[in-house]
Amino acid sequence: MGEPAAKLAPDEILLSVNNIEVVYDDVILVLRGVSLDVPKGRIVTLLGPNGAGKSTTLKAISGLLGTEDGEVTRGNITFMGEEIANRAPEEIVRRGIFQVMEGRRIIEDMTVIENLRLGAFTRKDGGAAIRKDIDMVFDYFPRLKERTGMAGYLSGGEQQMLAIGRAMMARPKMILLDEPSMGLSPLLVKEVFAIIEKLCKDTGVTILLVEQNARMALKIAEFGYIMESGKIMLDGPKDDLVNNEDVKEFYLGGDKERKSFKNLKSYKRRKRWL
Repeated sequence: MGEPAAKLAPDEILLSVNNIEVVYDDVILVLRGVSLDVPKGRIVTLLGPNGAGKSTTLKAISGLLGTEDGEVTRGNITFMGEEIANRAPEEIVRRGIFQVMEGRRIIEDMTVIENLRLGAFTRKDGGAAIRKDIDMVFDYFPRLKERTGMAGYLSGGEQQMLAIGRAMMARPKMILLDEPSMGLSPLLVKEVFAIIEKLCKDTGVTILLVEQNARMALKIAEFGYIMESGKIMLDGPKDDLVNNEDVKEFYLGGDKERKSFKNLKSYKRRKRWL
């Protein structure tokens, strides 16, 4: 178990998001002073209900806000010590950050191998190096090697594997994963999360994981942040979050019927959630 990000030395922090605000269409304030740190070679998870701002946080990091008329209007985002807020997404990919979007976003009328090659579009090497990395993806996802036809014919789980494999082709230092469990059966969720954990351990790639499946996310992450209404409400090492009564009540369920986060306002909040 690693130390909390806040206790790590500055040179151990790969990504630092410092008090950012994000505005859409010049008027809609979505993120309200979000801060988080992601250490090198670790898995950090960002949890929260729908509409909390999790995906917006990832897009602020990856530079995709601009495609939706969004902008970081306050605060800063540093990657390997350099400011990247509001940079072009292709520049951020070249710096070593690759986002796997919610819903996979594979190119359905391209083959599996063509999708994988697309992930390497910013690389300057080619030929043997690209083929070697395709073989590496197939080592992690043997099922893809058996299904090299059009990507649109893949199952949901296979499409998610392809989306992660495409990210690996960029040789990133950091992967942003947005809801990889969405639409998958429980068995496939376990398989995909096991591969994510193995990928981090084997390659040293850093992963920031956005998930609504808090139980699975906290099994593989070392540190977690919980968002609500565009703010970080709670953070800590995974063991602290798993044992936190509020997290158990609203995210992990239990013996009692799980209370919906939508009805949170009807409950008297504890002081730490205010």
